[in-house]
Amino acid sequence: MLACDYEHVRPDILILGKALSGGTLPVSAVLADDEIMLTIKPGEHGSTYGGNPLACAVGIASLQVLKDEKMTENAIAMGELFRDELKKVNCSFIETIRGKGLLNAIVIKHKNSEAAWDLCLQLKENGLLAKPTHGDKIRFAPPLIITKEQILESVAIIEKSLKTLA
Repeated sequence: MLACDYEHVRPDILILGKALSGGTLPVSAVLADDEIMLTIKPGEHGSTYGGNPLACAVGIASLQVLKDEKMTENAIAMGELFRDELKKVNCSFIETIRGKGLLNAIVIKHKNSEAAWDLCLQLKENGLLAKPTHGDKIRFAPPLIITKEQILESVAIIEKSLKTLA
């Protein structure tokens, strides 16, 4: 379920937030073994969203849905499909395709320094939202419930939109 799982690493402390409640309520969590957690005394830490029983219950329910609906497995499979399909797109402007699970990015190589931004605007016009970042990168972060058909549709939109950079 976590990015550190890809690296087979078990962090001493792990902080979770944002999507922990499935977008229902603000909630975050700190995960660590007792050996670490019991060294923190009352008043030595702060939490913006800590101590809310309703948010905690929603977070636990959200994690159960992730497990029951096999969203981790779907993210792995759909992410691989997305990257594999993008590799088939014949476009010299895609310098790199990278990602893990459903968090993916392409690096745009173009003489126009605004090409990634321009491409994101074109993607939006064609029905796909993506985020430009660091000037030449475009981040794709679809929902965990995305289907094969939606992945293929998204790649088709990307391919169509890339033609506007020529």
